[in-house]
Amino acid sequence: MLLAIPFPQIDPVLVSLGPFAVRWYALAYIAGLVIGWRLMRRMGAAPDYGVDAEHVDDFLVWATLGVILGGRIGYVLFYNLPVYIDQPLHIFYVWQGGMSFHGGFAGVVLAGLLYCRKRGIKPLVLGDLCARVAPVGLFFGRIANFINGELYGRVTDVPWGMVFPRGGPEPRHPSQLYEAALEGVVLFILINLLARVPALRAKRGFLTGVFVAGYAVSRMLVELVRQPDAQLGFLSLGSTMGQWLSVPMLLVGLYMMIRARPAK
Repeated sequence: MLLAIPFPQIDPVLVSLGPFAVRWYALAYIAGLVIGWRLMRRMGAAPDYGVDAEHVDDFLVWATLGVILGGRIGYVLFYNLPVYIDQPLHIFYVWQGGMSFHGGFAGVVLAGLLYCRKRGIKPLVLGDLCARVAPVGLFFGRIANFINGELYGRVTDVPWGMVFPRGGPEPRHPSQLYEAALEGVVLFILINLLARVPALRAKRGFLTGVFVAGYAVSRMLVELVRQPDAQLGFLSLGSTMGQWLSVPMLLVGLYMMIRARPAK
């Protein structure tokens, strides 16, 4: 057996009181949304954004629904449709896991467009604000994946390989931590550094494009070492569903960056 770092035994359930359980995964969603909300309130107050705190507060509810509904629907459609066709009631068993980032992203985009239409906010203004804080949620989400011992990587001989409880006896890439670093820390720093450049910050939709393309690149890279979902396995040419779903995001993100224009 290859040398491996022991997987830290962290109970996915933080507190359990009878049938009620507080899970790290739920806390990760809450932390991402709350911290993102507080950052958006501060950033949105800047004159060049002009999105007041009340609008940010209201949008939090819309974004939460978009993440949860979109994430669940995306998982059902992209990752396990045959199972849910046979057992449609299991669609509502969210406590058993099964969320898709790409579905959650689509849900937030739709929620944002509807909210902007209702409130008279320019969609690209709200998009640029969301782009600056979204990596926070991604970071916490991937840390929760790690604590749960899910979405682990492929078998490896790197010195930092880990033996995951549900991944068999061989050491694997801690791909959740790779994603937390790339999609969370690196993307957050990159976008907010670019936001400090006046010429780039003034281009509506540019930061949104950076987030969309940056996530796609990060996900496609990590998928090279991440174990694909068991029910799907590898697709054509050794690719994965996560990579295929990220290709449209990459193209849209690049297009938004190229087409971004200063606000008038």
